[in-house]
Amino acid sequence: MKLKNRLIISFFIITLVPVALFCSLMLGMKKLVLEATEEQLISNEIIHSFKGYMDEAGKFDELVTNFCISEFVILLLTAIIMVVWIYRGIAPQLKTLKLAANNIKEGNLDFSVASQGTDEMSELCNAFEDMRVRLKNNAKDRLEDEAEQRALISNIAHDLKTPITAIKGYAEGMLDGVADTPEKQEKYIRTIYNKANEMNTLINELTLYSNIDTNKIPYNFQKLNLRAYFEDCIEELGMDLENQHIRLDYANFVDPDVLIIADPEQLGRIIHNIVSNSVKYMRADVASRVGIVIKDVGDFVQVEISDNGKGIATQDLPYVFDRFYRADTSRNSAAGGSGIGLSIVKKIIEDHGGKIWVTSKENEGTTMYFVIRKFIENEEVVNE
Repeated sequence: MKLKNRLIISFFIITLVPVALFCSLMLGMKKLVLEATEEQLISNEIIHSFKGYMDEAGKFDELVTNFCISEFVILLLTAIIMVVWIYRGIAPQLKTLKLAANNIKEGNLDFSVASQGTDEMSELCNAFEDMRVRLKNNAKDRLEDEAEQRALISNIAHDLKTPITAIKGYAEGMLDGVADTPEKQEKYIRTIYNKANEMNTLINELTLYSNIDTNKIPYNFQKLNLRAYFEDCIEELGMDLENQHIRLDYANFVDPDVLIIADPEQLGRIIHNIVSNSVKYMRADVASRVGIVIKDVGDFVQVEISDNGKGIATQDLPYVFDRFYRADTSRNSAAGGSGIGLSIVKKIIEDHGGKIWVTSKENEGTTMYFVIRKFIENEEVVNE
């Protein structure tokens, strides 16, 4: 039943029931007095008093009728005021909530039902408003996630197409006998191998990206000797960069016995991703160089990875760690990538308790800085 109908029924109950009860009571008392015997009148003081009142009033029926009419008018006015007051306090907010519910049903979340009142209906409107805001934020996040997923699929598809085309072309060349010397065959096979590695890297980034979104990166934290770890890492990097005719400079200013707590595989991924990003944007007019410097900065060790590449424009610097952000929008094969490499780096470093930042100048180069906390024996004892 609608609120309006309930209020109308309540209105009649408030006005008519008291009058009807009073009239019934008066008529019952009148009948009782008229039928009472002399003995009852003498023994029952209430009936005797009522009989005396009837005899003195003379016109009892008229008096009761006037009293009932007066009572009815008073109750009628009171009921009208109360019903209108209650209806006006509830009905507009109910209409607002109904309209809001219809908007949500139609997918429209750009409205507001917030109320400044302190009554229950205002609290209900504010609760509804909180729900609307949360739904809108969730819808916005979902749209952003879908846009990121589409960007990821587009980037991966584009960057997989390039090595696949190269692999197909070199494989066809070998089948057609173009590679007719051992040297050419080795060159073709080496190219196919390198392109397959590029594809594998992209697929690994995609897998790691999905793990980042679900906070399921498989960490295996260990105590690592910083100097020994980076010497092995530099040896591997040096060979790769030398094959690309890029000079690697390395300097470690940290004591030989300094330890860190880190996942060796993920720490290697950080270094590899940063260096790979530097290699993508090398300049052709200068001798390419990558430098790695490790410094002691109190409770942390700081790693600086610099290059003399194209650099990053000032307006792009705040966004280099955002997912899918690419300062180079041309997407040529030399500077391809999924656009999530540096966002993965940032996530891994933060999970290690560190932070990362960047400085750069166009046509001069870029330097990535990140810090990782040292392992201190006393801290381990305290934690235990």
